[in-house]
Amino acid sequence: MKIAFIGFGEAARAFTDSLAGKDGLSIIAAYDVKQDAAMIKACEDRGLSFKTTPGEAIAEADWIVSAVTADQSLIAARAAVDELRQGQVFIDINSVSPDRKRETAALVEGREAHYLDMAVMAPVHPRGHATPVLLAGEPAERLAPELQDLGFKLEVIGPKPGAATAIKMVRSLFVKGLEALTVETLLAASVSGCFDRVLTSLSSSYPGLGWPDVASYNFERTLHHGVRRAAEMRESAATLTALGLTGELADRIADVQAAMGAVPAKALGDTPLEEAVAEIARQRLENREA
Repeated sequence: MKIAFIGFGEAARAFTDSLAGKDGLSIIAAYDVKQDAAMIKACEDRGLSFKTTPGEAIAEADWIVSAVTADQSLIAARAAVDELRQGQVFIDINSVSPDRKRETAALVEGREAHYLDMAVMAPVHPRGHATPVLLAGEPAERLAPELQDLGFKLEVIGPKPGAATAIKMVRSLFVKGLEALTVETLLAASVSGCFDRVLTSLSSSYPGLGWPDVASYNFERTLHHGVRRAAEMRESAATLTALGLTGELADRIADVQAAMGAVPAKALGDTPLEEAVAEIARQRLENREA
């Protein structure tokens, strides 16, 4: 079994690292739009051949894993589709709307390849490919035993592409929304001069969330992954809009995630939370003025 990646960021690297050494499996190549020295080294350090086009990366692969940012998923599929051959499996792990996955599936299946909608339901570290996933699409039932033998923790949702990602997109509205609500509330509290009172009140009203640790965690997630999470929330917005619901809510969550991702402070470290939030608020306001 030969696997290739289109997109070699955090998820692809985590999957590669945890799949390393599995009997009967080799990860042979990767393509990424970032073609700098760091990207090439990330591939070479893992024994992969870095290719400069999607077609080159997938040419010898049995399974192709698409692991790009949400806004690039259809672009990546279109760039690769002409090189797909009959029988290859295209595993789409991107966090995109059901309509986007169905559109991608049509491209893949038009080449007589197989399309698998895989929704990754938790952070990929530290479990890598053993992170819980949902599967949907024509080959889901058939491939599930093979994936389980490799150590995937999976649940098959059904044969229709988009059914797995629908669950991810709706759930993401809450998860990324809670992050955005937390950081925006505490940033406002800091700027207003009432940080201690707001945090104390939230801790009293919602003790089950685990304050202040949940605040530190949500700040860390948005600082490190805000840009990627913003792209995911645009897809969540498209999902809700297609359902006739309030997609604008997810769009505003995306705005918060993007704003946090633009802050250069990449970690809270040992800095006291109130001090760290004040600094992040200062930088957010400077970015807004700019």
